[in-house]
Amino acid sequence: MKKPTVDYSGFRLSRLTEPRFSHLFLLLGWVFYFTMYILTEKLIPAEACHVVHSVVDDWIPFREEFLIFYCFWYLLVFVSAVYFLLYDVDSFKKLHVFLLITQVVSVAVYIIYPTRQDLRPASFERQNFLTALMANIYAADTNTGVCPSIHVAYSIAIASVWLKYREASRLWKAFIAVITVLICLSTMFVKQHSFVDVVAAAALCLVAEVIVFHVIYPAKKPARE
Repeated sequence: MKKPTVDYSGFRLSRLTEPRFSHLFLLLGWVFYFTMYILTEKLIPAEACHVVHSVVDDWIPFREEFLIFYCFWYLLVFVSAVYFLLYDVDSFKKLHVFLLITQVVSVAVYIIYPTRQDLRPASFERQNFLTALMANIYAADTNTGVCPSIHVAYSIAIASVWLKYREASRLWKAFIAVITVLICLSTMFVKQHSFVDVVAAAALCLVAEVIVFHVIYPAKKPARE
């Protein structure tokens, strides 16, 4: 089994400022996001939100099969974060700075220009496990705070870091590329997001990509012989 690059067995909160553990500060980004997510969900009523819609949304049918990819996102986020935490701290830092940028900008947009989408079907044509699960997700997650899509932004951020990770095999990178596309598509096919939300998230990720990989962590040029 691959040995972790950092031995976390000796970690204590009092040692958080030590160089080998200081990257864990970035995990506070999750606390920030979930706190702001709950606050914006509770404090910004749907009536105060601008409706996001595109003609493309009318071309996309509801397909519950895409819920599989939509939910796979949670596993992708968890596995990627834990893997880089254990085996590549540099990639962990890049990923979390990337995520933090998308979190801060998205939350700011949700507050300054609150949005919602009215794309969810009133009823499902088919009754099965996936539509039952989809109904529960609709009930737990309101249709507000949608643009840009965090689901899409996180997926692109994770894909960006994995595709630059030298130790990842070509097969794994191909899988990451395909699953990222499917996850992004799934947000529209399960009617959790508008096409506008997806485009906005992609644009945000383009900015974050430049900041993370060209400003904060620029690629090091090989030394001349």
